[in-house]
Amino acid sequence: MVAMPCSTVSDTVCSATSENKLSESWAANIILPSVKSGISQVYSGLNLKIKGKLPCEILSVEENSLVFRQHGLLWTDLNFAVKHNCRNFLQLSLKLNGSEEGYELSGVRIEQPEGKYFQSTSLSSAAEVEPSQTLSVYLRSPNQFCNQSKDLNIYDLNTPLSLFWLSHDTGAVALSAQMSTAMHYQTNYRPTFKIISVSDPYMLSLSHDGRAIKFTETGVVKFVFHQALYSMGHMCVREGFSLISYINRNGTNRELMNVFKSGVNYRDTSISASGATKVGAGDLISFEILSPAQCNVRYFGDSSGISMFSLIWIPPAVSSAISATVSVTGLPTGAVRNKLLDFTQVSSNEKQIQLVSSGQLAQKYFIFTEKGVASLAFNLKLIHSCNVLKMTLHQLTMDHMQPTAIAQQIGGQMPEGSTWTSVSLRASFEVHNGTLIAVSLDCVRGRINQITHEHGTGISILWISS
Repeated sequence: MVAMPCSTVSDTVCSATSENKLSESWAANIILPSVKSGISQVYSGLNLKIKGKLPCEILSVEENSLVFRQHGLLWTDLNFAVKHNCRNFLQLSLKLNGSEEGYELSGVRIEQPEGKYFQSTSLSSAAEVEPSQTLSVYLRSPNQFCNQSKDLNIYDLNTPLSLFWLSHDTGAVALSAQMSTAMHYQTNYRPTFKIISVSDPYMLSLSHDGRAIKFTETGVVKFVFHQALYSMGHMCVREGFSLISYINRNGTNRELMNVFKSGVNYRDTSISASGATKVGAGDLISFEILSPAQCNVRYFGDSSGISMFSLIWIPPAVSSAISATVSVTGLPTGAVRNKLLDFTQVSSNEKQIQLVSSGQLAQKYFIFTEKGVASLAFNLKLIHSCNVLKMTLHQLTMDHMQPTAIAQQIGGQMPEGSTWTSVSLRASFEVHNGTLIAVSLDCVRGRINQITHEHGTGISILWISS
């Protein structure tokens, strides 16, 4: 992009490359800081160490935080797995600024387990960022006896933190909303939202009853919903919770996504859903949480980010999205070792992202046909007896036809008394014309007995031009 053309007295002046970049992605590893003194309490909270994979124009890593260098809109995903022994719960958050006026963009609660096994969670958020603002990954526990060296064992996942940044030149809009606290214990719950920040209130607004987000124009959205809850009753554990998102078009509700979470008894936990979808002018997105009849649930809403909804709306000229589910035929069961999953597309075809339909990569790989940034969210609902279930996102490029693992999530042993469990993987990454991606499952010591192909399992992929 030439800012000033050549003349007899001056050279050509080119603007900085980042100025005309529409989007950029970045990824990092997360490390628990070493215990400096004898006792390290998680009660007071600690920032996890961020170790970037590659240098990046839009941010730098300084003292366990990301420091932004440019204005823009930010989407962050974090996959996290831990074996912990802390009473109450652990709370994992993404914090913006990290100073006195810093606030938690989003947070999830990881319940106290009945046994010692790995638990995994995914955390996401959307935000508008400015130069010199910082982002950190923050871990704390309400239990003052929770000891970092004794009670915490974080699983070393492949590239657990990833993000994408969008220039304001994309015309994208970001919104964050909080849920109101539901004072009563209730089973089926439809949250009410309160908008905390929106970069363009004309484009995104609340419905008249506050239960849905309304879109003024056609576009593509990437959204995340986190809800913290406390539940009581054995049926909570046996049947678990379902979080359903609906898209309402011309007065008709259609199920957009269904996410399962195994339940808890006299415990705090969180249920979370993230995805991408195309929306039309006037469409509404709303949510409902379904829980078993003999299960009392208290839903929390406060300013700490544990119960929040955030999204980025992107104009369709620079973005697209598709969704798929696992194929009914060829579902892996039994002793499953490093098997690629087969998918069936459920949304309309898009030029930039396609599910490969012929050849040896058919139904297993998605292919991108244009350079840009991609963001994926995958939920899997299943029954298994694996000691650890590994879910890995692989990438193939034209110049490197060996699959490379670019993101990973694990599931631990199934919670005792639960019929089903779930694992979720979220990641953002750079793509080129011809980039291919696939998801594999690896069951360590045990069996996969059943995978549901609908209502609890689904993948969505967003593409944004760079």
